[in-house]
Amino acid sequence: MSNHIDESGGVLAPGESADAHPHRKLRGSLGVWGIVFVVVAAASPLGVIGGPVPLGIASGNGVGFPAIFIISTVIVLLFAVGFTALTPHVPNAGAFYSYIGKGLGKVTGFGFAFVALISYLALEIGVYGLLGQGAQALFASYGLPDIHWGVYALIALAVVSLLGHRNIDLSRNVLGVLLIGEVAIVLALDAVVAVTGGHEGLSTGFLNPSEIVSGAPGIALLFAFLSFIGFEATAVFRDEARDPLRTIPRATFLALILIGVFYTVSTWALITAWGDSQVVAQAADDPTGLLPGATEQYLGTAGLHIVQVLFVTSLFACILSFHNVVARYVFTLSNRNVFPASLGEAHRNHASPHLASGLDGIVVLVFIVGGILLGLDPVTQFYTWLAGISTVGIIILLIATSVAVLAFFAARRRAGDTSESPWRAFVAPGIGLIGLAGVFVLVLQNLPDLVGGSTPVAIGAVVLLVVVFALGAGIAAKRSQVTLE
Repeated sequence: MSNHIDESGGVLAPGESADAHPHRKLRGSLGVWGIVFVVVAAASPLGVIGGPVPLGIASGNGVGFPAIFIISTVIVLLFAVGFTALTPHVPNAGAFYSYIGKGLGKVTGFGFAFVALISYLALEIGVYGLLGQGAQALFASYGLPDIHWGVYALIALAVVSLLGHRNIDLSRNVLGVLLIGEVAIVLALDAVVAVTGGHEGLSTGFLNPSEIVSGAPGIALLFAFLSFIGFEATAVFRDEARDPLRTIPRATFLALILIGVFYTVSTWALITAWGDSQVVAQAADDPTGLLPGATEQYLGTAGLHIVQVLFVTSLFACILSFHNVVARYVFTLSNRNVFPASLGEAHRNHASPHLASGLDGIVVLVFIVGGILLGLDPVTQFYTWLAGISTVGIIILLIATSVAVLAFFAARRRAGDTSESPWRAFVAPGIGLIGLAGVFVLVLQNLPDLVGGSTPVAIGAVVLLVVVFALGAGIAAKRSQVTLE
C-alpha cells in the first residue's frame, strides 16, 4: 500500500522527499555566521570558562591546561574533516543519524537518531537547573527576595518556547546578541590580564612539556573535550541554510576554530590572572569563584556584575540552541515516518517546527516540575544526572559518525570511486576516531564523578542509551516506510 501526504498531514511515501511538500519544509536565511552563532552559543563560552575550566585546572594538569585545549581542538577538527566530506552525500537535515545511516545502514542510523534525541534533550533540560540556580544567586545578590530556582527555570522555558515557535532567524538574532556580550566580557578580561602581566607574570605552563603531562592530563582532556559539545549541530540546520553544501562545512570549521582559540587563550589568561603558583590551589578551593574573582580584580565591581548577568544569559543561549536542535530532530524524524506526521508540519507563516518545538517544551516542563516536586538540587542532581547522559551519548555519536565516514568511503573506493582524497576520507577521520575513542574511555572511567558521584546513576545513563538505541533500531527494522531521506 502506498503512503502519501495530503493537506491534513499524512506520511511520506517510501523514498519521497519532504521538499515536494512546502508545509513540511523548514525555511530560513542562515548564512555561515548565523549558524556559527547558534552553534557557539550552544557551547556556552562564558559558562565553560566559569565551569569546566576551573575543574580542569584543579583536577587535571594545572597550568598546562591550555595545551589540552589545543589537543582537543585538533581532535574535533580531524573529526570535522570526515564529517564535512560526507555532507554532500547527505541531502537532508537529519545530522548524525543521517550521516551514520549513510555509512552503516538505516537500522543503525535510526538507533543513533534516538540516542541523539535523548542526548540533546537531556542536556537542554539539565541546563535549566544551572540557569535557575544562577538567576537565583544573581537576583539575591541585589537584595531581591530569594525565589525558588524552578520559578526562574519556568520563566526561561516560556521565553524559549516563544522563540522556538518563531522562525530560526529570530533565534539567530537573539543568540548573536547574547553571544557577543559574553564573549566580549571574557576577551576584555583576557586583554587586561595580558597587558598588566597578571599576578606573577605571563603564564608559560602550557609551553612546558613537564607541566602539560603533570597531574592528570587525561582528566584535563575530558573536561576540555566536553567544552566543545554542541559544535556538531551545524548540519541540523541544513534546511534553513542559504547554501548548505558551502555553508555547513564553513560554519563547522569556523565554529571549531573560534571555540578552540577562545578557550585556549581565555584559559591561559585566567591562569595568568591568579598566577602559576596559586591558581591550582584557588581552583581546588573555590572553582566557581575563579572567574568572578579574577574579573573583580582586573575589571572592577562593574565587570563582576556584568559577568554575573552574562553567565545567566549564556546559559539561556545554550538552552535556546539545544531547544532548536531537539525540535528539528523531532521534526525530521516525523517526516521520516518515525513519529506522528503532524509533528513534521512546518508553521505556515514562520516555517518553523512549531509543533515539534511545542512538544519539546511540554517534555521540559514535566521534568522541571518533577525536579521541583522531588526537591532535587538544581546542579548536583538535576543538572549533573542529565548532563552525564548527554556526555556519553554525544561522544558515542561522534565515534559512530567517524566509523560511518570510513565505511562509506571504503565502500565507494571498492566500487571504483576515488574522487575523494584519502586525507578527507580516511586519514583525518581515522586519527580523529582514535582520539575520540580515548576520550570515551576517560568518560566511562570517570562517569560516576560526572554524575555527582553516583555509580547507580552512571550505570542507569548507559543502560538508558542502550535501550533507546534498541528502540530506534527496532522501529526502523519493523517499519518499511521509515526512510533516511
